[in-house]
Amino acid sequence: MDRKEIQRIKRHKRSRKKTVGTEKRPRLSIHRSLGNLYVQLIDDINGKTICSISTLSPDVKKGAKYGGNVKAAEALGEAAGSLAKSKGISKVVFDRGGYIYHGRIKAFAESARKNGLEF
Repeated sequence: MDRKEIQRIKRHKRSRKKTVGTEKRPRLSIHRSLGNLYVQLIDDINGKTICSISTLSPDVKKGAKYGGNVKAAEALGEAAGSLAKSKGISKVVFDRGGYIYHGRIKAFAESARKNGLEF
């Protein structure tokens, strides 16, 4: 692992001490790789993943051909918002995974907020 990844993991561990998802207000966890973004809604109390979606899913691939850019992050935010609404979830706790809030992470968050998620 390089230095940047180690710093990200440290930031993530530090924020996870305070971030807890419940059944009514799950944790919206995001993972960023070079080629794709992955999102999960997690109930930490029961240790269950409520639902998950990524830029690899067919719904999101229609919005963006390549999964690792800002356009794909916006499409993923729309899909995550609609998926959460279908599960009856409107409020979440945002876990950015130690990633700095800019670029794809920021685009995803703003798009998810526009599509009905509150955090």
